[in-house]
Amino acid sequence: MGALLHFLSLLLFLSLLQGAQAATFTISNRCGYTVWPGILSNAGVAPPSTTGFALSPGQTLAVSVAAAWSGRIWGRTLCGQDSSGKFTCATGDCGSGAVECSGRGAAPPATLAEFTLAGGSGSGGGDDFYDVSLVDGYNLPMLVAPSTPPPASGGAASNNGSSCQVTGCVMDLNKSCPAELQVVAASAARRAVAACKSACEAFGTAEYCCSGAHGSPATCAATAYSRFFKGACPRAYSYAYDDATSTFTCAAAGGGYDVVFCPGMSSLKSGGNPEAVGLPPTYSTMAFTGNAESLTMSRNSLVILLMVISSVISTLSW
Repeated sequence: MGALLHFLSLLLFLSLLQGAQAATFTISNRCGYTVWPGILSNAGVAPPSTTGFALSPGQTLAVSVAAAWSGRIWGRTLCGQDSSGKFTCATGDCGSGAVECSGRGAAPPATLAEFTLAGGSGSGGGDDFYDVSLVDGYNLPMLVAPSTPPPASGGAASNNGSSCQVTGCVMDLNKSCPAELQVVAASAARRAVAACKSACEAFGTAEYCCSGAHGSPATCAATAYSRFFKGACPRAYSYAYDDATSTFTCAAAGGGYDVVFCPGMSSLKSGGNPEAVGLPPTYSTMAFTGNAESLTMSRNSLVILLMVISSVISTLSW
């Protein structure tokens, strides 16, 4: 009888584990140049099986994380090995010296996708929180979309009154970055803007960093620089206390999220990233391990197009 009870308990335990399915991040590169995604788990959260890899143009990789995972995803650009064999990137470098970031975060400036997954499966599992942040600056366009379609009615609402919505920054801000915020990459023949710093990174003052006397929502307001980011990317965080229009939620259903670099922006092949204009050559010998597949048009394509149009209109209005 004891053996039977033990067996039944084991079956119950395994069924509970199966119910708490892992979430999946489907990470795609639509840029005209190679992007090296990096993944950092929050403190105390187990990392996924890979924390860094390369995506050539048009490639996609699915990465599984724990159902209650929290952390951030970003893209690194202009990466390669130096003469000693150390792997480095001009933007978003995590300082590990290797393709895998192994618990290290992105050096600013970098566009960040941030997640706190509730770990639920189906109704009653709580709400995921997610956003795209330019608080640490910008290096390339990024879009985040829940893999589970938004509910027809009801559902959890985010701070901005939405549920399971697409968010991100789809504009090429390197082209319009103010001169004092620009990060420039250069070769013997050309110079190009590789990234756009935040005002905090550029100037380090309390006003821009929301620190010291400016360390609360009441004392840290939007500035001309944060309004530059917000005008181009209305759904992305532009400074530390930009929560009202930048945090999104989705009822946790275990479906995961799509993370897309340069979403629906084929024109970026000749855009502001230095690698796209020949600075420096792509390190094509570096490739991720895993199964890649060509990126196809998804159910979010129309939403992406609408976001692009909205961002262009906001930029013109600003």
